[in-house]
Amino acid sequence: MKSINIFCFGFGQVAKSFIKKLNLEKININLSVTSREKSKKKQVDGITYHNYHFNDFKYDKDLIVKLKNSDYILISIPPVNGVDIVVKNFKEEIKKSNPRWITYLSATSVYGNHNGNWVDELSKTEPTSINGIDRLNSEKTWLNFSAINNLKLQIFRLSGIYSNTNNVLIKLKKGEVKIINKKNHFFSRIHLEDISNILFKSLFNFKPREIYNVSDDKPSSSKEITLYAVKILNINKPDTVKISDIKNQMLKSFYNDSKKVNNRKMKKFFKYNLKFPTYMEGLNNIKKHLI
Repeated sequence: MKSINIFCFGFGQVAKSFIKKLNLEKININLSVTSREKSKKKQVDGITYHNYHFNDFKYDKDLIVKLKNSDYILISIPPVNGVDIVVKNFKEEIKKSNPRWITYLSATSVYGNHNGNWVDELSKTEPTSINGIDRLNSEKTWLNFSAINNLKLQIFRLSGIYSNTNNVLIKLKKGEVKIINKKNHFFSRIHLEDISNILFKSLFNFKPREIYNVSDDKPSSSKEITLYAVKILNINKPDTVKISDIKNQMLKSFYNDSKKVNNRKMKKFFKYNLKFPTYMEGLNNIKKHLI
């Protein structure tokens, strides 16, 4: 593959990291994206691209031509009020483009609470949060849409994302972390760079309408990760707080779900060895880049 014609609905950290990976692999990129900003040409990693305005209610009609000509479509826009706004607004154009590759980025919140037990892609999806419920509805919308129209879709259920710019080490240095001590609370995470690497591999190894958990090898508690981060930073432990003391409702709801996400299917199908198999490798690498 020497060039790629790609359209990104949403251009957040995952999409930008993926484009960076394509650039590093010396692939010529014809890139179009949507955001809530005004339409204009922009640059990322030396790549000039078209940014088209798109929100819940309206979009720049000029994006239609670009979308119809796209071979690869990445969707990272979350549902709005339980509705997938990409399918809602662009299903006819996507059908006509008949892309080689559509990837919908979902989240492991679709599983809900499994009381600390392991979940895989065949486990029950009983989301407890609004985000999880909406994501599951979007997954069903995309699977139904792709099956009816024989479109090449895959779904990645992403665990909690961390990166060089968004991680517990930076938050600890800013004094933004408390230790939450809750028994049997497990969650999974994934380094941003591993997501990009898996997305890249999926360009060459693709099976329509498959779902993959994208997570690392070591589900852990928030307390375990925080204490490890404290150790490698060589700082004092932050205060410990009760769940009932958490003011942020979104953070509070995070502790309603406990599960360990199995990544075996992803690693086997894409023949991928994680660059950061646990939070320990990930945080140690991040520490090297901290000022």
